[in-house]
Order: sequence, then structure tokens, then C-alpha cells
Amino acid sequence: MENVLRPLIVLGGTVLLTLAIGWGTDRLLCKADDRDHDNPLWGLLRRARIPYQLVLCTALLRGSYDQAKLLERHQVGIGRTLTLVLIGSAAWLVIRIAAAIVETTYSRYARVHRDAARVRRVRTQVELIMRVVSAIVIVVAVSSMLLTFPAMRAAGASLLASAGIIAAIAGVAAQSTLSNMFAGLQIAFGDMVRIGDTVVVDGEWGTVEEITLTFLTVRTWDERRITMPVSYFTSKPFENWSRGTPQMTGIVYWHLDHSAPVEAMREKLRDILRSCTAWDGRACNLQVTDTTPNTILVRALVTAKDADDIWTVRVTVREQMISWLSAEHPYALPRVNTADSVLPPSRVPSPDRASLRRAYEFPRTGRG
Repeated sequence: MENVLRPLIVLGGTVLLTLAIGWGTDRLLCKADDRDHDNPLWGLLRRARIPYQLVLCTALLRGSYDQAKLLERHQVGIGRTLTLVLIGSAAWLVIRIAAAIVETTYSRYARVHRDAARVRRVRTQVELIMRVVSAIVIVVAVSSMLLTFPAMRAAGASLLASAGIIAAIAGVAAQSTLSNMFAGLQIAFGDMVRIGDTVVVDGEWGTVEEITLTFLTVRTWDERRITMPVSYFTSKPFENWSRGTPQMTGIVYWHLDHSAPVEAMREKLRDILRSCTAWDGRACNLQVTDTTPNTILVRALVTAKDADDIWTVRVTVREQMISWLSAEHPYALPRVNTADSVLPPSRVPSPDRASLRRAYEFPRTGRG
């Protein structure tokens, strides 16, 4: 009877104690969150309750399963399994706690600073730092798990002896991966491109959605995702419309007839921009920039606070100006002129003498 009750008591007590400690810790975090609404740390720490309870349960079982005398023949295997689970859950808990601290720090920085460019830069750095921390914790956890096996400890000396050769081979084999990792760190701390920046890469216009240590994702205007290695942004030129100030100047072109009312178009452009909420009011200009034998090229310069608004301003000006010209000044739209061709005097054919004689003799014959 004792052989049955003791394992049940140990296992049941471990689970109940784990649930009680986890519930008490969660209640404390909830009260702290209620007292300090502006600090997101407590709410973020609550997300770590699952790995926290797993660490508690595994640690208690690891320390008490010897007394339970359950499956004594498999005692070594059970102990090693619990150790592996404990290391993995501890690594999970460390990553969650680090993520909560980093996210809290970023939230405080974002509330204090109103500069969107600086906030995006810090966001990019924070995300890459968090990925580096996660990678280090995972590597340490996996190494610790491997060292729990006696065979791995015995082979440690030989592994260290051949570490130089392995490192050289790995460096050659993973050359592109390592270059991308260093490029990712360069992007994060060199402030070349940030999450949320508007970029033009290989003729594609989009917004940087994600930056990792090896690749970068750009979300295009038509909701496509372009994934590129981060080394591309350190080795090739690209356009970053959000670099410095996000304000932009846009251009709208029209091909019109030579009789187009340019001065009236300037007044109409001002009226269109006054009613357009995306226009920031910095600049408004309309000029004739070129002529052809059939048309003139009219250019309008408009401004907006960012890339999204400049697109809205350009399409609004283009559509409303064409509608106004079609309704009020249709003659200003480009036309294809057609007329009978007139040859120059040197090309006019001279009539022969016989035709001239017939032209003079015919009337006389008619009168006779």
C-alpha cells in the first residue's frame, strides 16, 4: 500500500504546489498591473506563467522523485528526462522574461520620444537584440542538454581539440549566412533601414515589415511580401524615402494642346489642393516644362508629409484636373490635327502646252 500512496502523494503534492505557487504569482502580477496601468511589464510577465509553472513542476519533481520510488529500474532515465525538461523550460522562461523587459523599455521610449524615425530605429535595434539574446539562450540550453549525457562529456576534450578545424570548415560552409548576420547587425546599429521605412528595391515600392539577422521582408503596396537577404542592403543601392524627414514632393504631368489655359490651371490646382486633406500646404507649383510639335508638357509640383499622402495628392490632382479640363476647356486636351496637304510652289506640276491649248480653244468652239 505504501508503495502506491507514496508516489501518488509526491506527484499530487508537486502538481498542487505548482498550481498554488503559479496562481499566487499570477494574482500578485495582476494587482501590480492594476496599480500601475502605465507600466506594461506586469502584463507581459503574465505571459510567462506557463514556462514558470513548468520550471516549478519539473524542479520539484526532479528533487522529489527519488523519494517517490516510482519505476526504480528507470530512475536514471527519468532523472535525465526531467533535467532536460528543466533546462528547456528554464530557457523558455528566460526568453519570455527578457522579451517582457525589452518590450517595456521600448514602450517607455516610444511614449517619451515623438520622432517617428527615432522610434522606428530603436524598434529595429530592439527586435534584432531580442533575436540575438534568444539565439544565445537556445545555444546555451542545447549545449547544457548535451552535457548531461556522459558520452558527450567524455568527448568534450576531443571536440575542443578539433574546434579550430570545425570552426574553419563551418566558416567556409556558412559564409553567406555569416555575412547576412553581420549585415543584419550593421543595419540595426548603422541606421540604414528600419522597420516601417518606405523603400524602393529593384523597382518595387513598399514598407519594411520585418528585419531579422539573415533576411528582410518588404510589404508592397499590393500586399505582396518580398523577402531579401539583408546583405543586399549593405552591398547595393536602394531608395529609403523615410530617411531623414518623411516629407516628400510629388510630380504630376499632363500632355495638353498648345492652347491650354495655363494660368487658369494654376488657379484650379490651388483649389484642388485646398480641398485635399493629404496636402501639407508646403508647396504648389505648375509650369510648362517642354513642348512638342503637337502638345505641351505641363508639370505640377505638390507636397505631402509622407509617401502615402503624396500618392493620394498626386492621383487626386491628376483626376480632378483632367475632369475640369474635359468639362470647361475641352480644346486644351491633345488632338490629332488633320488637313489636306499643300505642296510647296517648287513641287507644283506645270501643265503641258497641249492642255493649255485645249483650255483656250474649247470656249471659242462653243461660241462659234
